[in-house]
Amino acid sequence: MKLWKSLALAVMMAQIPLGAIAQTSGSPPNPPEPQEQYRVQPILPLPGGLDNVLTFNSNSPELVLSPGILLSAFPPDGMEFPAAHLNTPLGDRFDLFAHHIAKATLPEDDPDRLRTLYLGIIVKNPGDSPVTVYTLQGASYLSQPDAPFIELPAIAPNPDSTVYSGPGSRAMDMVLRGKRQENLPASVEIPPGEFRMLLNLPIPIATLDPPINGRSTFLRLRSTGPVYVASLAEFASVDTNGSEQAPTLDQWRNLLVTGELSAPRDRPPTPPDKPGGIIYGRVGGIARGSQWRGTLTDSSGGGRLSIPDPGNYISFGLSLLRGGRLSTGQNQTAEMIARYPDTAYEAHGNYAIQYALKLPLQNPSNSAHTVQIRLETPLKFDAFSGSVITGLRFFDPLPNRTFFRGTVRVRYTDRNGHPKTHYTHLVQKRGQSDGRLATFVMPPNSQQLASVDFLYPPDASPPQVLTLFTEN
Repeated sequence: MKLWKSLALAVMMAQIPLGAIAQTSGSPPNPPEPQEQYRVQPILPLPGGLDNVLTFNSNSPELVLSPGILLSAFPPDGMEFPAAHLNTPLGDRFDLFAHHIAKATLPEDDPDRLRTLYLGIIVKNPGDSPVTVYTLQGASYLSQPDAPFIELPAIAPNPDSTVYSGPGSRAMDMVLRGKRQENLPASVEIPPGEFRMLLNLPIPIATLDPPINGRSTFLRLRSTGPVYVASLAEFASVDTNGSEQAPTLDQWRNLLVTGELSAPRDRPPTPPDKPGGIIYGRVGGIARGSQWRGTLTDSSGGGRLSIPDPGNYISFGLSLLRGGRLSTGQNQTAEMIARYPDTAYEAHGNYAIQYALKLPLQNPSNSAHTVQIRLETPLKFDAFSGSVITGLRFFDPLPNRTFFRGTVRVRYTDRNGHPKTHYTHLVQKRGQSDGRLATFVMPPNSQQLASVDFLYPPDASPPQVLTLFTEN
């Protein structure tokens, strides 16, 4: 351990920016360039795994400029564009995630330039008996005005859901707390062979400058029978008075049958077996996995997780993926059981998947120690090469690009036996450490059960790590 600490100190000293030593006079200096800082520590794969709940994942194209099919799990029979339909029925428990953006691109003198784009989620019951689809939890928010991207502190308490930046951050927060937004249906009953609208929601741009807006939607659903689901994009119609009208169920049905995939298409992904740089692609299909459940313990077994020695760290990978496995060899990405050929091969980022982690902590020493639980965003890498000592890289100072914004819940029992629940909203730049979620004292030879839960937020970039740090 002394060797690790000495090496870490040497690396940090060697990477002090020259601008910190001397500044030239005259005009204000440019902001210092981010410098890599290496932290020697163990990095472990995350115990547990994804469940088998299917997720209808509609995120391609992200920018929608034309009407059409975003994602259809319907059978191709009788459809004008069979390749747009993935023939994957959903039933019992399944999730629905949709994240799309509308933007004005027509000439400024075109009367259709600022028409509202609608997101339609249509459901069909193919069976001979009525089916009811229940919304267990769910939320759908616009970037404007519901949840604009605003500057927030890196760490902010969020006990009552009032802290958010972006619609994905806000929607994941609501579902994390087990809530259903008031404007979402509690249930929809579908007669045999019939269609129903689950959602018919606008993405308006007319009053915005610039005219661009986005909507993030996430629903946890339960169906009493198999159903087919499709997400569709259509512009509002305009009546004789010049007022916009939302598409009707018949219009959505016609678009489902006659429409092709919406455009423009996103960049196609890199095949998994192709070496070199990776284009992950946008997700458009049905993924397997809704929650990752795991209990974090020592590698030696025993059902406990020993806290690190004072001044030391231990981290477990979060949202690890191909090209970013942090030398754990683990890919946590949900598999696609059905997808379009020009969309992601895996559900990279695990958007809207809940991480539900238990930490049975143990302080095996004869002294009390103060322990921190953190979520951090180290620099992405896949595997160590050569004789590099295990560790993570961070930036100091930080760049401007945000890699994570969302709410994380930590629960534990304090030293007086009182249960504690902390909701903390984090905003993390690339290479940011110390996303502190909880700090508590563990008495000598004591045990402490903690839990960490969050839904991986849209607009975040993996990977992250869950870190334990012992202060003293």
